[in-house]
Amino acid sequence: MSERESPRPAPPISRRAAPKLTDARKRELAEAYLTQGAAYDALRPGYPDAALDLLDATAPDSSRAAESPALSPSPAAAPDPSRAAGPALDPAKRAVDLGAGTGKLTTALLNRGWSVTAVDPSAAMLELISDPAPGPASPAHSDRPALTRVTAPAEATGLPDASADLVVAAQAWHWFDSAEATGEVLRILAAGGTLGLIWNTLDVTIPWVHRYSRIMHAGDILREGFRPEVGPGLTLTGQHVITWEDPRSTDEMIRLALTRSYTATAGEERRARVLSNLDWYIHDHLGHEPGSMVGIPYRTDLFLYRRA
Repeated sequence: MSERESPRPAPPISRRAAPKLTDARKRELAEAYLTQGAAYDALRPGYPDAALDLLDATAPDSSRAAESPALSPSPAAAPDPSRAAGPALDPAKRAVDLGAGTGKLTTALLNRGWSVTAVDPSAAMLELISDPAPGPASPAHSDRPALTRVTAPAEATGLPDASADLVVAAQAWHWFDSAEATGEVLRILAAGGTLGLIWNTLDVTIPWVHRYSRIMHAGDILREGFRPEVGPGLTLTGQHVITWEDPRSTDEMIRLALTRSYTATAGEERRARVLSNLDWYIHDHLGHEPGSMVGIPYRTDLFLYRRA
């Protein structure tokens, strides 16, 4: 895995600077993702350590713990050996994941000691997010990162003012009304807080990946020079591109198409044609043995913002 600030230009896979979704298209895709949530969770990649390190670096000093009593460990809690399992809670690390979906980024942040409020319009998607530690929530587990699920749109979370040290949106910002979502971010961000917008896309600077993406109709490739559209009040403080590989079996490489909007919303005949074409390309053209593992190259774009 490597980080680079000036990636090679992507081939012209799309004329769009970013994914563009009409209201009707948003409804269509949302319904498709509801039925493909388990496949999305199993087959889409997580986020590279380098990106998570950059998000971790935005955390305020842990001296904020005294200002956040609701997240501080309870002094009255009885000793419990099971507390040692799993990541430890840092009371100064309060994150909100907008459009959390099945919780790819939520889970990664929980594993790094953030307490995370996962926000999504779909309660069914949120239920796919695993709790950070086994057992019921109780004061005896108050030193573990907490997961809270909130069924709400990103533009109106209902969360308290200044309740987040980090707000993130992974693969999701283009689904929101950017002006309204920006206003909500500014409302729930604590002083000194950060907004992180992150996208994983196939690294189409590599020729075989470019063709692979075309066969599966992966339409979420970002053009060079892309900047997310945000409303007034936010200043871009960091932009990072990280290249890395996600190891997958050839079967998973084929089924990854099921998480793409083109295939997820297709009829049976078109879906079967896409899967058949991928089977030919991966096994016959590229020569991979069925079931063998292949590193799928990705690029992760991370944009960091603070108050203007």
